[in-house]
Amino acid sequence: MAAAGAHLTSTAAPEQPSIFEVLAQESLMEAVRPALRHAIKVLAESNPSRFGLTWRRFDELYLLLDLLLQNHFLSHCGASFSENFYGLKRVSRRRGLPVGGTTRWRSLLLLCLAPYLRAKLEATLARQRDEEDFSIRLAQSRSQRLYRAAMAAYPYVSSAWQAWAFCQQLLFVFGRAGTHNPLLWLAGVRLARLTARDVRDMELKSSRTGRPAEGSVAHRAWWLVAGAARGAAVSLSGSLSLGVFFLQFLEWWYSSENRDTVKTLTSLPAPPPPLHLRRDSAAGRGTDCPLCRGPRTNAAALSTSGFVFCYRCVYAYVKANRRCPVTGYATELQHLVKIYAPEG
Repeated sequence: MAAAGAHLTSTAAPEQPSIFEVLAQESLMEAVRPALRHAIKVLAESNPSRFGLTWRRFDELYLLLDLLLQNHFLSHCGASFSENFYGLKRVSRRRGLPVGGTTRWRSLLLLCLAPYLRAKLEATLARQRDEEDFSIRLAQSRSQRLYRAAMAAYPYVSSAWQAWAFCQQLLFVFGRAGTHNPLLWLAGVRLARLTARDVRDMELKSSRTGRPAEGSVAHRAWWLVAGAARGAAVSLSGSLSLGVFFLQFLEWWYSSENRDTVKTLTSLPAPPPPLHLRRDSAAGRGTDCPLCRGPRTNAAALSTSGFVFCYRCVYAYVKANRRCPVTGYATELQHLVKIYAPEG
C-alpha cells in the first residue's frame, strides 16, 4: 500500500511539491476570507453605526488588502502569501524561470480578482433567489431579463469550472500535468519548492532599503507611496502569519456543523421599543408602521430585531440598506417574517 501511494508525496522532479502541499496552501487563503467576514459581521451587529459601512463594503476592502498583500509577496518572494507560507514559489510553466513582468501581473489579477468576482456573483445569485421568494414580481426590461438569464447560467459555468479543477488535480497527482489549478495554468506558471538559494535571495532583497530617487517631486512622492504600501503589506502579512491558526479556528467555529450552536450563543436580545413608539402605542397607534407612520398593511416582522412594519415598506428599506430601520442591526431579506392576522 505504501509503495502504491508513494507517487502522492514524491515526484520525478525534486522541486515539484506534492498534492498535499498545494492543497494545504489553497485551504489557508480559503479560510482567511470567511473568518474575517464573520468577525466583521459580529462587530457590525454589536456596533452598527461604527462598523456597518465596513460590513457593507467588506468585499471591496478585502480586495484592496488582498492586492497589497499579494503584490508584496509576488514582488519580493515570487509567490503568493499562502504559497510562501508553505515554502513554495511560482516559476514559468515551460522554462522554470522566476515570475516577473507580465506573468507577475497576470498572477496578481487571477489571485485577487477571480475570488472577488466569484464572491460577488454568488452574493448576487443568493439575493436573486431571495427576491424570487419574497418580492413582488414587476415587469422587467430586456437588459434585466438578459441579466437574470446570465445569472441562471452561472451555476452551470461554476460546475464546469469545478470539474476542470478536479481533472487538473487528478492529472497533477499522476504526473500528467505541471499545475493542479486552472488559474495557475491561465497565469502560465507552476509551483515549485523553495531552495536555499531562493531564501538567500529573498533575505538579500529584503535587506536592501531603497532610497528616494534624486529627481523630481513626483519620483519622491511615488517612493513614499510605494514605501507606505510595502509597510502595510508587511504589517498585514505579519498579522496573518501570527493569526492564521486563530482565523482557521473562526472558520471552523462558524462552519455549517456549528451553525446551530453559534446561533444560540450569539443571538441578539430583543431591544426595548424606542420612546417615540411607546408614546404612539399609548396614544392608541400601536399598529402604525415605524417607516411610513401609517397603519400597517400586510404586516411583516424582522427576525433580527422583532419590529413589525408594512411589508412593502420594510422590503424596500432592507433591500437598499441591509439593516433594520429602527435598531440598525445587519439584516437581509430572508429575515423578513410575514404575519398573518386572523380574519375579522
